Amino acid sequence: MAALLQARDNLDARIAALTGRSARPGDIGEFIAAQVFDIDLAGTATQAGYDGTFRSGPLVGRTVNVKIYGDAFTGIDISPHPCDFYLVFSGPPRPLVAVHHHRWQISAACLFDVRRLRQTLIDRGVKIGIATSIRRADLAAARIFPDASATALLHPTPGQAALLSLFGTQIP
Repeated sequence: MAALLQARDNLDARIAALTGRSARPGDIGEFIAAQVFDIDLAGTATQAGYDGTFRSGPLVGRTVNVKIYGDAFTGIDISPHPCDFYLVFSGPPRPLVAVHHHRWQISAACLFDVRRLRQTLIDRGVKIGIATSIRRADLAAARIFPDASATALLHPTPGQAALLSLFGTQIP
């Protein structure tokens, strides 16, 4: 166990050196989003409300909070702080049977307009906060990767989709 934890710590240190932040999933997700979608990350990973601002593309100048979940269907955290968009990276749906290890991967990306999402949830009577319930239909409508929905707020370029695909690969 000690050798495995040391190996993991060494990998985490290499990831932190690359990202300039920690090797926690949220910080890794923010780094990936910044690279793929040209996001200028906030100076600190603890800034309230949003993680950065789009530098280019159709959302230039708009703020974004990047979220990464093993399975976004289990709920997403919705902050009371102002932000324009939530970019949600999700792994595959969790199996119904107990699994001891969930691979780190991005199998889907969704982009939500925060104001619209909040209003939809309020209209449904959903409690907003940590692990806010999201319907599969909400995720499907906001999906931008791997296949953008007809109502997607952003359509990744082929290059952006190829970069995201790198994080969905199953490593044996």
